[in-house]
This record gives sequence, C-alpha cells and structure tokens, in this order.
Amino acid sequence: MKAILSQRLRQAAEQHRAADPGADLTLSLQDLLRLHGESSLAVLLMPLAVVSVLPVAGAGTVMSVGIWVVAWSWVRARETLSLPPRLGQLALNERWSGRCLHGLAWMYETSQRCLRPRWAWLSHEGTRAWWGVWIGLMGLVIFVPLPLGNVLPSLSLVLLSLGWMFRDGLALVLSAATGLAGVAYGVSMGHLAVQALGLMREKDPLRWLSSWT
Repeated sequence: MKAILSQRLRQAAEQHRAADPGADLTLSLQDLLRLHGESSLAVLLMPLAVVSVLPVAGAGTVMSVGIWVVAWSWVRARETLSLPPRLGQLALNERWSGRCLHGLAWMYETSQRCLRPRWAWLSHEGTRAWWGVWIGLMGLVIFVPLPLGNVLPSLSLVLLSLGWMFRDGLALVLSAATGLAGVAYGVSMGHLAVQALGLMREKDPLRWLSSWT
C-alpha cells in the first residue's frame, strides 16, 4: 500500500514539474487527499500534518481543524473522513505543491525501509482512543500561533501516522516524546509572553530583557 502511495505521489510530482508553465499548478488539500485514494485515517493524517508545517500563511490554523476531524473519527474508530469543503479548498502554490508531493513520497519510501512491526501493544485497538485524544491535543498546539510552534506537533503526528500504519511501537513512542517536547515549548513560550506583557504594562521592558541576559 505504501509503495503504491509513493509511486502515485512521485508520478503526480513529475506531472506537476512537466506541466505547461501557463497552467494552474496549485495543489489543493482535497487534491492531495484524492491522490491517497480510499485510505485509512492514519494515512490521511500524514498530509494534514505535513501541510500544517509548511510556511504558508494560516496553514497550521486551518489544518488544525482537519486534524480535529481526524481525532474525532479516530476516537470513534471510524475509517472514513469527510473534510469541511472550505478546508479541502486550501491550495498550495506551485513551489510548495511540488515540494509537498516529493516530501510525502520520500517519507513513505523511507518508512518502508526503516519501520517494522514491534511493541504491538502500543498500536492495539485498545489504545486507539488515547491516540485519538493525542491527535486532538497536537491539533490544539498547532492551532496556537507560536513561532515555529507547528514543527514538533506536526512531526509527532507524522510519526504517529507512520507508527500506526506499520504497527511500529517505537515510532509511536517517538511520536509521544516529540509531542511532549512540542507541548513544553508551547507552554514555555506562553509563559514568556505573559511575563513580557506584564512587564510592558509596568513600562519596564528592559527589566524583562535583562532577566534573560
């Protein structure tokens, strides 16, 4: 299944590169999901996580809605996903459309060489609801507008997606560790923001700066 996905994405990337320069080369999220075909939630989570970390204005905020939809379906053990129409219309520009296609293909190809079934209890159906809650939490962290705040939670979701697809418990452990680092980063940045606002209200911004030098 993963080999077919990577081949399909590579072909789409090559067609994208060879297209007429005057043609519309944008790729919408719905187009990207369509390339994945009738896939499981774990597979569909991958493009949502990847797009959320791209340097596209508002991508993380919009993708978090799709991630919450996946989380809800995951908790309820559903394998089908219907994205809100406005979310599916989110389009990447020419540059990032090609990079996204190549990046996803590379991840599927690399995962086939590196991942294998192990620590099966972590990907057991009994843990499914907990991972659904985790997906929702990562979506919340991605939703919060922090500098580089999307990177670690998005990576956590990519690892979760691959770990569930390959039933690789090690990838799931790495997903949890990466996500916890993302949460810690978000909390620390929030704490700094609160401190900065408090000191600015006291009209003493130099005091806050000196406390970190």
